[in-house]
Amino acid sequence: MSRVFNFSAGPATLPEEVLRQAAEEMVDWHGSGQSVMEMSHRGKEFMGIAAAAEADLRELMGIPANYKVLFLQGGASLQFEMIPINLLRGKGTADYVHTGEWAKKAIKAARIFGNVNVVASAEDKAFTYAPAQAGWKLDKNAAYVHYTANETIGGVEFQWTPETGDVPLVCDMSSNILSRAIDVSKYGLIYAGAQKNIGPAGLTIVIVRDDLVGKAQPTPPPMLDYKTHVDAESMYNTPPTYSIYIAGLVFQWLKKNGGVAAMERKNVEKSKLLYDYLGTTDFYRNPVNPADRSRMNVPFTLKDAALDEAFLKGAKERGMTQLKGHRSVGGMRASIYNAMPVAGVKALVDYMREFEKSHG
Repeated sequence: MSRVFNFSAGPATLPEEVLRQAAEEMVDWHGSGQSVMEMSHRGKEFMGIAAAAEADLRELMGIPANYKVLFLQGGASLQFEMIPINLLRGKGTADYVHTGEWAKKAIKAARIFGNVNVVASAEDKAFTYAPAQAGWKLDKNAAYVHYTANETIGGVEFQWTPETGDVPLVCDMSSNILSRAIDVSKYGLIYAGAQKNIGPAGLTIVIVRDDLVGKAQPTPPPMLDYKTHVDAESMYNTPPTYSIYIAGLVFQWLKKNGGVAAMERKNVEKSKLLYDYLGTTDFYRNPVNPADRSRMNVPFTLKDAALDEAFLKGAKERGMTQLKGHRSVGGMRASIYNAMPVAGVKALVDYMREFEKSHG
């Protein structure tokens, strides 16, 4: 059976090369006589795998030495709570930008632990744009400023990095980490669930600046304290070992294929192919402000929603899956993360043209 083009928003497609290597190493990793899934997380074999994964991620993202890299569990959803628990630091108020469903969840969680100042919201236009910073109502005494770099459901992506002065900038990069070059030093904390651009579900990456660790007031329970995980080098409890291993293989794949800069060029090419076509037709529609369109997640609706099931059926017959849009917005969504080849996007555009011709 040939592999499909998997447009899922997450868990998402992985590089075939990585999957084949993992398959070859499944039963016997590098002559150890065991699978990575069977290894002690404190044994020299797995400790080496984790150390190499961290080193490669640091190289790929240019992470400065004064930042810690944590391999945790719980997804971005746990970070919605760990961030205010650790970073409010007695200040009481944090600034949040509201750009859609994932920002909404982060705001709701933060309100359990302190005051949330929503500095800007895109709700007035159904979350179809990223609010320009000129209109943000920032609090200079806020503990931190939080934003969601890419809204997976709505297909809105920040094409710029906010400037927040001395107030730490916190970012949910779950769906666009490693897809474009960023300056990590502009952030106090970056977090990302791995199941979109990095690896399988179960792993969450946190990149946190040294001076934000160990300052929580009051001191959190150990599992919710970044200091616990920093001091234990992500080994306080059993980490998601196999997910870390696959992430490490993806990091190696990225390095071999030109790193983040090369991925960004490919992602620009892929998204341009799809958006350029959407701009030539009124049979399909993308609602997002063109300047804020995501390179990772492209939602679109058909002119007649009654055709949705036929569109999805035809796509599946042509080896394209997981194109159904999120239930909150309907229509379609093509998630075209790093591992999606250009050929997959070309196949989708060709099919969209064909479908329009036969149903328009």
